[in-house]
Amino acid sequence: MSTPYPFTAVVGQDDLRLALLLNAVSPAVGGVLVRGEKGTAKSTAVRALSALLPEVEVVVGCRFSCAPGAPDPVCPDGPHETGPGSSRPARVVELPVGASEDRLVGALDIERALAEGVKAFEPGLLADANRGVLYVDEVNLLHDHLVDLLLDAAAMGSSYVEREGVSVRHAARFLLVGTMNPEEGELRPQLLDRFGLTVEVAASREPDLRVEVVRRRLAYDDDPAAFAARWADEEDALRARIVAARALLPEVRLGDAALRQIAATCAAFEVDGMRADIVMARTATTLAAWAGRTVVLAEDVRQAALLALPHRRRRNPFDAPGLDEEKLDDTLEEFGGGDDTPEDDPDPDGPGGGGQPPQNGPEGPQDGPVDTAEAPARPEEPAQPEEGQGGRPAGSGEQSAVRAAEPFRTKMLSVPGLGEGAAGRRSRARTDHGRTTGSRRPQGALTKLHLAATVQAAAPHQRARGRSGRGLVVRRDDLRQATREGREGNLVLFVVDASGSMAARQRMSAVKGAVLSLLLDAYQRRDKVGLITFRGKDATVALPPTSSVDAAAVRLETLPTGGRTPLSAGLLKAHDVLRVERMRDPARRPLLVVVTDGRATGGPDPVALGTRAARLHAADGTASVVVDCESGPVRLGLAGALAGELGGTAVTLDELRADSIAGLVRDVQGASGAHRRVA
Repeated sequence: MSTPYPFTAVVGQDDLRLALLLNAVSPAVGGVLVRGEKGTAKSTAVRALSALLPEVEVVVGCRFSCAPGAPDPVCPDGPHETGPGSSRPARVVELPVGASEDRLVGALDIERALAEGVKAFEPGLLADANRGVLYVDEVNLLHDHLVDLLLDAAAMGSSYVEREGVSVRHAARFLLVGTMNPEEGELRPQLLDRFGLTVEVAASREPDLRVEVVRRRLAYDDDPAAFAARWADEEDALRARIVAARALLPEVRLGDAALRQIAATCAAFEVDGMRADIVMARTATTLAAWAGRTVVLAEDVRQAALLALPHRRRRNPFDAPGLDEEKLDDTLEEFGGGDDTPEDDPDPDGPGGGGQPPQNGPEGPQDGPVDTAEAPARPEEPAQPEEGQGGRPAGSGEQSAVRAAEPFRTKMLSVPGLGEGAAGRRSRARTDHGRTTGSRRPQGALTKLHLAATVQAAAPHQRARGRSGRGLVVRRDDLRQATREGREGNLVLFVVDASGSMAARQRMSAVKGAVLSLLLDAYQRRDKVGLITFRGKDATVALPPTSSVDAAAVRLETLPTGGRTPLSAGLLKAHDVLRVERMRDPARRPLLVVVTDGRATGGPDPVALGTRAARLHAADGTASVVVDCESGPVRLGLAGALAGELGGTAVTLDELRADSIAGLVRDVQGASGAHRRVA
């Protein structure tokens, strides 16, 4: 087995290390979600934690890690006698993003269950992670049906596997640790709330720290065993501190003053439910034990809030996580300080120096991660114009970015037909989950048995197979897989007209509000999104197709307007993007959303060029919708004509609203359908 990178050798990332260590001291804290850019030691730190976790006592031979003193009464390997067990290292079980349902929850041998009545069960990753750590790298990319299973297991502390009336239950109490890159999309709110703590990490911009990171990594790659040996003393000291904090934890007192601060803080930041209060209380208590104290202080409550609340205060998917620390300090001060330090504990930092883990860098105390992301331009600040030939702006009359209007709930737009793409919530598709529509012979392992079809296939052969008892003689050739229909996520590609004809501030604000509403709908339906804008002389891919709807919202917010209307350039750019995406993921069907008033200007015969570009999409069979932004008493109907050339649907901004009196948009027509306007 390869030597893991030592936890104490991780440079900086104090918040990340502290959150992981608090969970090692008290698994009741509820796990940690690590958010950050790629290459910031997220996975390295999580995997290194396994070497610091105390060993666990288990029943000898139990595949579900039952505790010898209190075995699970319904353990599939039981019943177990209470008595001495054996010790083994705590496990950090990794759940791959592409894992199957059977790999996660386990597999039941349906053939033996039907023919012999035997519950032959092969445990999955949830059983392996019982009383340990379940680690999900890129947790935001996990399929929805696996997320649902994780939520059920995390809520109940057990996992159920049921197939056609045959069920198995086993304990599944684990510490959930996830890492993610926010650029690739956000988590569902239900799963986000299941993480006790969250940490934002970023690579340090301090040259000395970066040099030390590279130096240590190269030394580890050259000789992992020798590198780990150099950090053995620090690892032993940290392991001993975890054991000491665990022993002290039951003695820590959470006073009424600290409880009032916790409740007031959660109320001030308007978090949903009571889980935040409970997590904060457990975290503050663990912080006191980590510092070697038996009383929770105000500083523990403050640190607990910074770790437990940022991911719970988001009111919609486009809110950036984080806390207003000035507001936090004001709330803590208003509701009084924490309990005074007792006289018999003169050193409030305790062994190890307070709530932070011991520093490990040669430079002494290290700075935390530095966020160097540039804030989006304020709407009132003029945007820098793009330069064209001769240093002049690409288009005349360019205006600064305007703020989007308030988003609203949109009507359902879906791709017609039956797809086979990634699970989602938009268009009809053949999926592993959903309503049963038929049966087929299994291709590979059987996952969803169609009982009636299996019995029907086996029934004619019972006499030839020598059936003598009441049981049905079933062969593998008789088994039938259920075919199911559910919903898939699509690639929603927005092509937004940002030309001068759209530049009226009130009008562009409404357009941005509509696109923002569609982005929110795409987030809820688990789509990938992309954003193309066209203005001046050309079109730009403002955001390549991604699962990060947040990134699309940020790009939209800073979008300036002005110049001519190169409609054909926007449609051609969209055609190129979709061609590449079809090669990358042929199963994910696209939905093209063109937001424009239909005008085309600039260059020779711009209308004809736009028509030919639209017909390319129609020839590919791309489902499309044109959001008609034309306003005023006189309407030219150009957007409707464009929808006709695309073979799609036209809908006005007013008709896009779900509460509009216009008829509900059911399907976006494909190339074979005639253009229609929703009315």
